[in-house]
Amino acid sequence: MSVLVFAENWDGSFKKSTYEAVSYASSLAAKVGGSATAVVIGNVSDTNALGKYGATKALQFDGDNMNHQGIASILAQAAQATGAKYIVFNGTWKAKGAAPRLAVKLNASIATEVVELPSSTTPFNVKKKVFSGKAFAHVEMAGDVKIIVLSTNAYGVHENAVSIAVEKGSGAATEKDVSLQHVEYQKTAGKINLTEAELVVSAGRGMKDPGNWGMVEALAETLGAATACSKPVADIGWRPHHEHVGQTGIAVAPNLYIAIGISGAIQHLAGISSSKKIVVINTDPEAPFFKAADYGIVGDALQVIPKLTEAIKKLKG
Repeated sequence: MSVLVFAENWDGSFKKSTYEAVSYASSLAAKVGGSATAVVIGNVSDTNALGKYGATKALQFDGDNMNHQGIASILAQAAQATGAKYIVFNGTWKAKGAAPRLAVKLNASIATEVVELPSSTTPFNVKKKVFSGKAFAHVEMAGDVKIIVLSTNAYGVHENAVSIAVEKGSGAATEKDVSLQHVEYQKTAGKINLTEAELVVSAGRGMKDPGNWGMVEALAETLGAATACSKPVADIGWRPHHEHVGQTGIAVAPNLYIAIGISGAIQHLAGISSSKKIVVINTDPEAPFFKAADYGIVGDALQVIPKLTEAIKKLKG
């Protein structure tokens, strides 16, 4: 039984979230007694790399900068051609836009924010996040075709090297499917992508002044981390809104999240709840964020950050 997985690429290259989706699809295929087939759309330099994570076949389709509807159309054709009953997506914005459209085309059931392999396949039960990551739900997926959208960094990347066959996909998006075109992407150059970051250093109004942000960036640079901020900091113009993390901003799932001078409002916690480890630095020992922290430092950030940065430099040196 074939399990399809959308192998998303960025400018011809795969990222961690794609390998995570392929890893999940490979493990799911083993559980249902099948194989994992990756669907690659656009010109990719190293499709064979997907075999390292368990994909035994890759179907290559033309279509750089394909929109959500076009991706859904191609995946629908691939699913029908292969007889796939399970389709896996990573947790990116492009995947989240294409997955529900595909569900409509295939009359499939869909579960988003999935964090684990199914606990059973008959019936098909999966665990997923609900209430902005504050709780989990166990849901039973009905129907002949099932679509799974993973929660970023929940399942992880697992190597399972197999031989992969790369074939030209049969089919293409129709003119109707590509009537909406992405004509331009504006990217932040020279910085680590916040949604893909393994390490994130975030700060709030506890920094007291935007002029103090240099020490936050110095700590992030020392760690090789992305920088982020709380909503109030973005609202008052200290930092750009694309760095705002929280329920109304960007949701992140790094291995390490360092929160500096952030009280820990529930809206902020909703955006960082998937972090593997959380370190909080705050002058207020009663700050709500400490309840969610794995490690905490009670102290003035302006004094703690330089010392922490220097200690990390010595450790790395």
